[in-house]
Amino acid sequence: MKKLFLAISLLGLIISCKPKQQLVSTTVDRRAQVAIKGNWTIESVTFSGSDYIKVTSFEVADAKCFEGSKWEFVSNNDTGKMTLTKAGCPSYASDIKWYVTKEQQFVLKFLTEGAKPRKVKEGYILALVNQTMDSFQLTDVIDVAGSKGKIVYNFRKIK
Repeated sequence: MKKLFLAISLLGLIISCKPKQQLVSTTVDRRAQVAIKGNWTIESVTFSGSDYIKVTSFEVADAKCFEGSKWEFVSNNDTGKMTLTKAGCPSYASDIKWYVTKEQQFVLKFLTEGAKPRKVKEGYILALVNQTMDSFQLTDVIDVAGSKGKIVYNFRKIK
């Protein structure tokens, strides 16, 4: 499996990057994926350690811009779409390729127009936690001025 990486930049006085990550495995957890199938929104994005840091998520926009974003997950072919629409934030939409490993790693690739998912070698690995039929969280550990912090994306199913 090709290496995936995650680089989250903190703006302001604190700048942090996450090194390239290795997948524990590529074995897919179909049960977790089927539970994620459907339309979701990110209700909130939280940071442990400080509310005063500014995080750029997925090299797209400020993490708080992802609040209210819409996500469509199709589990039978591991594709989907995401859209940012929050006022005061940049408009952004992308097709995505995703899957969940047996170790509860959520692997996510943003696809540029016309790109084949297997040709996209860069992506993001987050932990899938607290999964229910109506909600789940994606978390990542980030470095905040030499200390470990956590960013949490709280998803809620759209009914």
